[in-house]
Amino acid sequence: MSDAPAPGARPLDGVRVIDLTSVLMGPAATQILADYGADVLKVEPPEGDIMRHAGHMKHRGMGPVFLHANRNKRSIAIDLKKPGGREALLELVGASDLFVHNVRPAALARLGIDCAALVAAQPRLVCLALVGFDQRGPYAPLPAVDDAIQGISGMASLVAQQTGGEPAYSPMVIVDRLCAVNAAQTALAALFLRERTGRGQYIELPMFETAASVVLGDHMGGETFDPPVGPTGYPRLLARDRRPFKTKDGHVALLVYTDGQWQRFFEAIGTPEVFTSDERLTTAAMRAKNYDFSYALLTGILRQRTSAEWVELLQHHDIPCMTLHDPHSLMGDPHLEAIGFFEMIEHPSEGRMRSMKVAARWSGADLSVRRHAPQLGEQSVEILRENGFDEARIERLLAGGAVVQRPPAD
Repeated sequence: MSDAPAPGARPLDGVRVIDLTSVLMGPAATQILADYGADVLKVEPPEGDIMRHAGHMKHRGMGPVFLHANRNKRSIAIDLKKPGGREALLELVGASDLFVHNVRPAALARLGIDCAALVAAQPRLVCLALVGFDQRGPYAPLPAVDDAIQGISGMASLVAQQTGGEPAYSPMVIVDRLCAVNAAQTALAALFLRERTGRGQYIELPMFETAASVVLGDHMGGETFDPPVGPTGYPRLLARDRRPFKTKDGHVALLVYTDGQWQRFFEAIGTPEVFTSDERLTTAAMRAKNYDFSYALLTGILRQRTSAEWVELLQHHDIPCMTLHDPHSLMGDPHLEAIGFFEMIEHPSEGRMRSMKVAARWSGADLSVRRHAPQLGEQSVEILRENGFDEARIERLLAGGAVVQRPPAD
């Protein structure tokens, strides 16, 4: 790692990452590192990351979810089961700062790749294993996907608890996304510790335990205490009417929460006496015991005006109230347009496409997109050459199928 980045440099300039991950949790995590300047080498099997094939696309293997989780990376396609493939990967790892994988540890061990051994042999290496479950427990060997973790963590059941209906999954890959952010900060903390101590680290980050901590952080409730003082659950979040409120012509998303907000709400609609006269509303402690009442009350009131009227009125009174978007309308949001959140880039194979900028804004760093999401194996030969592989060895790896270059290198 560089000692002192120059002003305007990328925060992770000089950090080399080997990214042996697929689907979404791993790629989303390593894209955060890539966006901050790390040289992320995405190691894919010859058939490519399965997420290449999800969603509408112009060309096979270049789906939108893949494109939005793999920018600023380079791709090398390696068949780890072919002669020379495993050795090539290990040499790349040996020249890197961070090795991230989401291969089940037993499967990685069958390939002769052991993270603990790698760190022992390379004391400055950080190896981050993204696993489904803590490997000390009985679930250790099980496969893990977002839907399964939403179920076992209690997320899906919360929907049923709130609505009185059936359990349901979030229509997002929400566990992968939150684990990705956790994985990125874990990697950064490990690299920072290495700079202070000179030593790397072998780290396991499990999906289940990460999701469980998020769910129980909100919903452990009265069972936080021993003995329990009440049931699990955060009543406000489980209130039946906690949802976007229906208006005359659509919906709005708002939260009236503090004493001041409740007082201003009733003043804004011309009935200040409601707040002062109903003890179920006047204090936070009483509202906490009557969430169903307060949400039902708002549900009736919000139907009386249009969405635009409510947004203007409540924002004027400093009460959180926002337009309800769907993904399509979100892309036309005037705030996102004003800050230039979206930018149009020219992808060499996909043509003109919309990209999202990094949300964080730095006063002295360059976070502009520098690489398009790669085609499968687009930089295979380039990466091998950089790491000292001679032309004869590269030709043997290509001829034997251990490494795939697509499209052909110059």
